[in-house]
Amino acid sequence: MPGLLKPAPQPPAGLYKKREKIFPKEVSGPYRRAKWIILCVTLGIYYITPWLRWDRGAHAPDQAVLVDLAGRRFFFGGIEIWPQEFYYVAGLLIMAGIGLFLVTSAFGRAWCGYSCPQTVWTDLFMAVERFIEGDRNARMRLDKAPWGPEKIAKRISLHSVWLVIALLTGGAWVFYFADAPTLLSQIVSGTAPFAAYGAIALLTFTTYSLAGLMREQVCTYMCPWPRIQSAMLDEDSFIVTYKTWRGEPRGSVKEKLAEPGIGDCVDCMACVNVCPTGIEIRNGPQLECITCALCIDACNDTMHKLGRAPDLIGYTTLKRDEEERKGAALKPIWQTLLRPRLLLYFALWAAIGIGMAVTLAGRERMELLVSQDRNPVYVQLSGGDIRNGFTVKLLNKELQPRDFILTVEGLPEARISDPLLGGEPGTQIALTARADGVETRHLQVRVPPAALEGKEHRDFAFVARAADGQGETRQAARFTGPPPAGDGG
Repeated sequence: MPGLLKPAPQPPAGLYKKREKIFPKEVSGPYRRAKWIILCVTLGIYYITPWLRWDRGAHAPDQAVLVDLAGRRFFFGGIEIWPQEFYYVAGLLIMAGIGLFLVTSAFGRAWCGYSCPQTVWTDLFMAVERFIEGDRNARMRLDKAPWGPEKIAKRISLHSVWLVIALLTGGAWVFYFADAPTLLSQIVSGTAPFAAYGAIALLTFTTYSLAGLMREQVCTYMCPWPRIQSAMLDEDSFIVTYKTWRGEPRGSVKEKLAEPGIGDCVDCMACVNVCPTGIEIRNGPQLECITCALCIDACNDTMHKLGRAPDLIGYTTLKRDEEERKGAALKPIWQTLLRPRLLLYFALWAAIGIGMAVTLAGRERMELLVSQDRNPVYVQLSGGDIRNGFTVKLLNKELQPRDFILTVEGLPEARISDPLLGGEPGTQIALTARADGVETRHLQVRVPPAALEGKEHRDFAFVARAADGQGETRQAARFTGPPPAGDGG
């Protein structure tokens, strides 16, 4: 009976909304030109840098920027970072984080909209797409069209160019970790290490997938920064804003002429059509907005054609927008930027940068590391002397070999020897450290019992002096002897 009929069961809803393809329209304007300039500069730096040379002499690589994993060095122009100086890298990362806080607090997600690698490569991939398949309307028609010779040819061409760009991206990355010309020759000849081919394949896949296929989904779902940025923003942060008080109520040009109360927005959808993440900026600040400001260029173009004032959509703060709505005088932008939060971020950023620069400029070009042998801690010789063994490492950070004289201070009547070289113990040892390298020696230090002054331990120091008189370095150590008589320990 009709009353007993039950509705058909509905399929369970998916966990995620199906992606709606976005076809951003090409736009021109100052913000779009700024993005092109930043794209060219950043990609130029990325692809060209591994090929730049820097003469460091015969004993060091001549690649300007090199992460030498085998030699455990990082070369950046005339600066060389050793493993034990990793705190410089940590400092740079901290500066980058604070800098991101500073930029976001001042201008929203400006980093995301202009300089983020995801944005830069996505812009490049979309430019290739427009060149091959046409602008927004042409791409939409092609996407809906059935598969045929034209569509197949364009799609093969598009993805082939994308793969070439992705391959060049992965290839450029590995050149930062080895001499670029040598590694390129090895890659072409098939003799490069497997790690190089693996890294290129991985980066090719990720670049192609993230910039070509996933695009805005990376910014919306994968990147954590949209969810963090709200803590950085306040009513004085400059963000892309639709001026509702000026644009609403919306209406067409004809409605505007017929009804004077209609706002400036003619609902042309230009701001939506150019958005790379497909959002409706007129709905207010949104998580997906990357602050690229292309909607400003699009809207200003429409306003110019209609003879209306620009910046219906513009970079402004919530406070300035409210003041403009009321007709109040706006204070200069620099006064808005000079607020406590931004000043604090800048002070921290500058302090870390200055501190790193000072320590980098004043760091020693040599370093001494000493560790005492523990098995045995000491040896009582037949003549009564007490002997300790030490492993001494002398780091020469100069890009040329250097000679050093190693002595002991603070330990009376101490004599030093190298058992591998033989000979009688003396008051000093001659060392030669290779260029940009470490000289390791296993040395023995002996003293008469009286030198310990009845103590089990005696502090002293190893001192390495450059033979040319240009500097010295020292490292504290401890000499150990037998416990004094009557000591229960």
